[in-house]
Amino acid sequence: MFSVIFPGQGSQFIGMGRDFYQNFSYVKEYFNNADEILKKNLSKIILDGSKDELDKTENTQPAIFLVSYSIFNVIKKETELKVNTASYFAGHSLGEYSALCCAEAINFNQTINLLMHRGKAMQNAVPNGEGGMLAVLGIEIDQINLILKENINNFSCYIANDNSNGQVVISGKIDSLENFSNELKKKNIKFVKLPVSAPFHCPLMKNATNKMINLINETNFNNPNIDIMSNVTAKPQNNSKEIKRLLIEQIEKTVRWRESITNMIDNGVNNFIEIGPGKVLSGLIKRIDRNVKLNQINNLTDLKSIKND
Repeated sequence: MFSVIFPGQGSQFIGMGRDFYQNFSYVKEYFNNADEILKKNLSKIILDGSKDELDKTENTQPAIFLVSYSIFNVIKKETELKVNTASYFAGHSLGEYSALCCAEAINFNQTINLLMHRGKAMQNAVPNGEGGMLAVLGIEIDQINLILKENINNFSCYIANDNSNGQVVISGKIDSLENFSNELKKKNIKFVKLPVSAPFHCPLMKNATNKMINLINETNFNNPNIDIMSNVTAKPQNNSKEIKRLLIEQIEKTVRWRESITNMIDNGVNNFIEIGPGKVLSGLIKRIDRNVKLNQINNLTDLKSIKND
């Protein structure tokens, strides 16, 4: 049994998807279509832009989706791999939108539009420089929850992503993150500040939720043709109304990636295929279970290796 997984923010790089763009005319059409919908030259930002421009959340989110969607469709059209026979689709944060689109719960135009608005709403939910995120390394989520509970009067930080065994991402305002960092230093716990300017997936995203509620509710969703592992529940979902509700919640709730992967493995999945830029999710899964098979498809060489399997 296999699952298809789609990356989230942090996987982007200049030139991602270039060989697919250059070799398949329909991929060029996807890129052109995205440019028209967004009324900006996202293609140029992805293929030849500056990293600073690509790293703006309002560009990153539709860009990663566009590349993931393009590669998914190349696999469908050009290889023998039957991606639509996967047991589950799953995506990390914005990657959940890629999963939903590839499972035909929402169409390409709707997805690009939602992610453009989602990226802007999340970026602007907190004034620039007032919030941030850091990754805590080498300890488990229960220990982090204990530190947060013990210091509830000293700072307000939130678990944004439970990514894997030994990697949990924390969101909060800058002063709270500073106090939390000092607590980690006292305990000799490693952490890394992330290069983001907003505290994603926590209650500080309330303004973003308010902006996205109507947009999501007004978008026509179908039931997906593959079960989608929800970031919010870490359980499979296939009901369009429930999926809408969870996408709204997802903006402020923890991304329960570790549990999602564990639940898929417990249900018989022994192979994960990461479709989209980078190999971030495969690296996280290695930390969760070293026994599962991992494939990444993000360039033509990867595609040829799939053809030869």
